[in-house]
Amino acid sequence: MNYLEFSFEVKPLQPGCEILIAELGAIGFESFVETQVGVDAYIPSPDFNENLLEQVRILDSPEFQISFERKEIEQVNWNEEWEKNFQPILVDNTCSVRAPFHSKPDARYDIVIEPKMSFGTGHHATTYLMIKFLLETDLQGKNVLDMGCGTGVLGILAELKGASKITAIDIDNWSYLNALENAERNACSKMQVFEGGAELLKGRSFDVIIANINRNILLEDMKVYAESLDHGGELFLSGFYKEDIPAIEEECERHGLNFVTYKERERWVAAKFVMG
Repeated sequence: MNYLEFSFEVKPLQPGCEILIAELGAIGFESFVETQVGVDAYIPSPDFNENLLEQVRILDSPEFQISFERKEIEQVNWNEEWEKNFQPILVDNTCSVRAPFHSKPDARYDIVIEPKMSFGTGHHATTYLMIKFLLETDLQGKNVLDMGCGTGVLGILAELKGASKITAIDIDNWSYLNALENAERNACSKMQVFEGGAELLKGRSFDVIIANINRNILLEDMKVYAESLDHGGELFLSGFYKEDIPAIEEECERHGLNFVTYKERERWVAAKFVMG
């Protein structure tokens, strides 16, 4: 079967690329590769019709400038392509994130994932920064929420670091299924994965909340995160740029969350807040 490749140029890149991938995935696009200027998206040729992109609302949004080129490509072995391009990473010489076909490294925490279409391999700056924060955090016996879990890599690390209970949530079906697979692959017995959004947090409380999503969703759901975080609990946020910190900090302070510090990598940041 041949595929159509759509090469999208997206401005601004984030959260534009994230929203675009979600909307394309909902209408049948199967694979995505983030590029320096946007996203390459793939769909089987028989599944595409000229009216399909009318369902992608972000293409008409005045908040983003999106253009694309289309071409037909011959059938590709996607697993082979992924294996060719996915390299293992090592964070602080302590935590490795690798695929099953990579050799096991000498690392205290060894996480094995197959990302498929889910976000969170450690290669993106935000995931890398969140891993660094978790490596510095005492998670022994803690009740942890991994919100927008993607591959589940952060929740898996939390269990490896001694968390007693991990709740992983993602609104995307493919991320939910992928996180389930990766939790099983890493023998995680204390991690539960759910499909949905912030509405699933009602009545729940956590010692630590991890949310690597994007600026707009973080701002929208901050009240719910604050209500779900125990006094003295830690909140780790990422998915935004350094210039977004004032807006994030202001919203956090409105809900009793105090800014502690942040880390930066390739213009992306991750920030730590404490409740009360």
